[in-house]
Amino acid sequence: MPDPNSLALFVAAALVLAVTPGPGLFYVAARSLAGGRAEGVASSLGTGLGGMVHVVAGALGVSALVLASAELFAALKLVGAAYLVWIGYRTLRAARREGQAAIPAEALPAGGSGRAFREGVLVEALNPKTAAFFLAFLPQFVDPSAGPVALQFVVLGSVSVAVNTLADLAVAVAAGRLRRGAASRPGLVRRLREASGAAMIALGLGLALARRPAA
Repeated sequence: MPDPNSLALFVAAALVLAVTPGPGLFYVAARSLAGGRAEGVASSLGTGLGGMVHVVAGALGVSALVLASAELFAALKLVGAAYLVWIGYRTLRAARREGQAAIPAEALPAGGSGRAFREGVLVEALNPKTAAFFLAFLPQFVDPSAGPVALQFVVLGSVSVAVNTLADLAVAVAAGRLRRGAASRPGLVRRLREASGAAMIALGLGLALARRPAA
């Protein structure tokens, strides 16, 4: 297990990275603005679970295999990018169809949060850049003399995911409040949802252009 000093340094570094604006925070903000706080919280928890997929895969060596293969990396990133673009397109279409009426958070369709959770899992699990982050960042804090490397990787990865999830939840709550405050203005709600859809499409295109990390 990592020693307390190394663990404290790791938590501090993970916190700085978690609050730095990036694709994860922007995705959660977009989901919150599009569907309200409940969907934002659900997507945050979903991306957290998706992050744990990379943690376990990294501990087992699967992520290293994906990053070592140009074909596997390209396939994974394109599937993830296409999925994000589809979510963004669906959000844009729904905003234009329903934008004439305000949609308060409590009036969201049943199952919206469940869908947001599932999509969050898939979006994060299909993001090879997350795998690259864990394989580049976590080993710096692993001490082979402190115990099983795979176990240390899982512990550190879990801490990193937890810190990121807390940051995402804070963004979800803040964005949800912004959307709730605009609920009485249908035009503004529609524009927020359209902007959210466009942001998710942009994130998908950015993922499609991601380059495989050099070996």
